[in-house]
Amino acid sequence: MKYKPSELILNEDGSIFHLHLHPENLARKIILVGDPERVNLIGSCLDNIEFETQNREFHTITGTCKGKRISVVSTGIGCDNIDIVLTELDALANIDLRLRDDKPVHETMDIVRIGTCGGLQPSTPVGTFICSDISIGFDGLLNFYQGRNAVCNLPLERQLISHLGWTGNIGIPYPYAIHADQELAERISGSDMVHGITVSCGGFYGPQGRQIRIPLADPNQNEKIISFEYNGLNITNYEMESSAVAGMSRLLGHRAVTVCTVIANRVAGNTNTNYKHRIEELIRIVLERI
Repeated sequence: MKYKPSELILNEDGSIFHLHLHPENLARKIILVGDPERVNLIGSCLDNIEFETQNREFHTITGTCKGKRISVVSTGIGCDNIDIVLTELDALANIDLRLRDDKPVHETMDIVRIGTCGGLQPSTPVGTFICSDISIGFDGLLNFYQGRNAVCNLPLERQLISHLGWTGNIGIPYPYAIHADQELAERISGSDMVHGITVSCGGFYGPQGRQIRIPLADPNQNEKIISFEYNGLNITNYEMESSAVAGMSRLLGHRAVTVCTVIANRVAGNTNTNYKHRIEELIRIVLERI
């Protein structure tokens, strides 16, 4: 399939538009983080750095750690940015940018997002590491792509919509439920993490049930989410990217999982903004197991 210049946009130097990367700059093991400064933190743990670039919120370092070639990429906040990052990472791996055509052989990437989140259960206090076995997108991103139903857990979606009372509500994006890659999730999580369902929201305040000055459409949303159960799994946490990471990766033929550390527990009502040491520990775990 030939991609038009208006659809697959390249910079004057031939690099992909937002990430400013050339295909040779990208490893096949990728760590995603939200904060561009966190790329430097992970970069300091690598044995060597071969390449670095930054454009807007997209900061990339590629190097090696214990013989593994790894690219660390910041995405900024939100599922909309993940749409950009995953599409462009896949293009670097699977499109001949010079010919603007698909490569004959598909390359699969291992993608691990490291982030922070809000815990929603008594079993997820501040400091807990959570592996998102299933992610639910409240952002609606995957609904714009063909094949969405083939990769999503439709029974979970229907059960959640009924539980939340969203049936027939045309004002809310239809949620999508997507599983992480099972082998990658088991390898990265080991025995150190709580497993569960993660909800990715399209905002930090109202969409996550925080009321500051604007009244919420459903003041009981969090209580409903906390009480939801599917096949023995509860919704363990809120964050803002895991559903898009898992969903876009699955549609594009890559393996992905999100792991987060809890920095606020919505049940207990407490938070810890001094969480750097827990992020550093989570980074070490991921670098060891990716």
